[in-house]
Amino acid sequence: MPETARGVDAARRRRRLRIGALSVCLVLLAAAIAGLPVYVRPQADHPRTADAIVILGGPDYRRYSFGFGLGADGWAPNVVVSNPNGADDPYLTDYCAARHPEFNLMCFIPDPETTKGEGRELRRLATQYGWRTVIVVTIRPHISRARFILEQCFDGELVMVALPVRMSFFEWMFHYAYQSAGYARAILQPGC
Repeated sequence: MPETARGVDAARRRRRLRIGALSVCLVLLAAAIAGLPVYVRPQADHPRTADAIVILGGPDYRRYSFGFGLGADGWAPNVVVSNPNGADDPYLTDYCAARHPEFNLMCFIPDPETTKGEGRELRRLATQYGWRTVIVVTIRPHISRARFILEQCFDGELVMVALPVRMSFFEWMFHYAYQSAGYARAILQPGC
């Protein structure tokens, strides 16, 4: 192959790589912008009087103390705790076993151990106790997806309250990917 043909091929490969890299960057930028109203600025509510407070499970334990605080402040007479780890979670196991005179505490292990499992338990408890309004506590990036799933299980009013914490850039990146995958699963497997 003549020297000029090799140079042209190399230049084409470099150009394709640049176009590919630019395309990936543009897709990521579009996804980040599209995710702003869903993950960063979702429709979150202020607490208001309800029949129960449901604290959705997750690795950020601050959500539990925040939800317990809402219960202690009298926003609802019932506090429901999702404990996806069951007996493997000594903090929640001990808390659930303790007496709480400020509110009626109910703890459960969701089945499946997902937001959909939590929605099924919410539906069961709401039917059993006649709840019409429920405060749901979770992290900000989970608010929209949790609302989407829980509305398929509960026909009452959901008051979605975000845990008031700052998240690092890497936490946001993780949640963009994690919540997007969860949304895709919820759309592909609708219903409660």
